[in-house]
Amino acid sequence: MGLAIVTKQLLDNYYDLYQGTEIIFTKDILRSLRIDPRRVYVKCAGGQWPCIINSSSFQMAKIIIGTAGGAFQQIAKKDAPSVNLQYCFIEEDGSPLKFYVTCRVAGIAPYMNSQELAVITLSFTQRPPDDLIAKLGALIDANASFINRREERIAINDNTKRRIGLDKKESTVYIQGVPRRCILWNISFSGAKIVILGIPKFIEGKECVIRFMFSDPDEVVDVKGTVVKAELVEGREDLVSVGIKYDEASVPLAYKIRINEYLSNNRKALLDVSEKIQSAGKDDESIVAAGAAAEAAEH
Repeated sequence: MGLAIVTKQLLDNYYDLYQGTEIIFTKDILRSLRIDPRRVYVKCAGGQWPCIINSSSFQMAKIIIGTAGGAFQQIAKKDAPSVNLQYCFIEEDGSPLKFYVTCRVAGIAPYMNSQELAVITLSFTQRPPDDLIAKLGALIDANASFINRREERIAINDNTKRRIGLDKKESTVYIQGVPRRCILWNISFSGAKIVILGIPKFIEGKECVIRFMFSDPDEVVDVKGTVVKAELVEGREDLVSVGIKYDEASVPLAYKIRINEYLSNNRKALLDVSEKIQSAGKDDESIVAAGAAAEAAEH
């Protein structure tokens, strides 16, 4: 699936909405953003040194460097020179995407009361490159939607499966650590509905993990949750409809981004169709065509 085509309007929206939002680079975020920490550098006064990027927004970044190194000696000067911070992301084809952001030193503090490490706050001197806005913006937007759109359900069919990037409807759920084959019925930010073979009373209330096999790029995402409802499928004595509520604190970012991209694209499609219906006026054929497009967008 990959990232959706990023338009200038979307970049501007990301920047206007989230310019002050700081992202702390946890392992999950580094992995989701595909940042190569070995190629993150700080450059100043003709020298270049590796550093650890601790956090970033569209306006600033915090890096960690050693107090005995050449970078700190330059940055800690009273009249510190301007600094260039190199970001490096790995693209889906494996190639590096590198760019510098020009900054000024805005603050220096010990890292975790250490005398050997320091946290340097770097303030961007101008709007950062679009690549940074696109990557951080998609992540921040996914986290915002995770809170605001958590109950919006996506029925899994051939169309939605393709648009989300799922390899197939069939998957695996681990209930109390035991793998069981399942069919994905619908999914959301907050949970999922699946169908499995079994007996409801032996399933309800159990902890579980659903495995999602995504493509473009290929990735396996496991989401932890709890079975909150289990009941027989009508007319069947062997199939159980299982409602799962995710452990929201541990939902992987890769999953959030996939769901958010689908919901955002779907909303845009519905808005485009609505505009066509409004502009169709009394043209019956146009209204019918727009209505058919609306139905297709929903499915």
